[in-house]
Amino acid sequence: MLTIDLDEFTFELKDGTLKHVGASNKDATVKLYDIEHAEVREFGDQRKIACSDDSGNEIELALDPETAGEIADGIERLAEESSTTE
Repeated sequence: MLTIDLDEFTFELKDGTLKHVGASNKDATVKLYDIEHAEVREFGDQRKIACSDDSGNEIELALDPETAGEIADGIERLAEESSTTE
């Protein structure tokens, strides 16, 4: 399941093209639940995390190596401290 929260965005649809026409100081939140597939790969000098669900929705994150390492460490720490099992 993919949820998108667009805070006060204004779009224009003209001649088949979608264009943002509002101010550039807006926020958006995207969440992907029930992930069926995830992969990590190099993306230039960054690391890319790509996740998709069974409906074909996908989110990609391009991270610098330091941030990617911090996330990996955090996941490892959660696995060690978690009361849930795999």
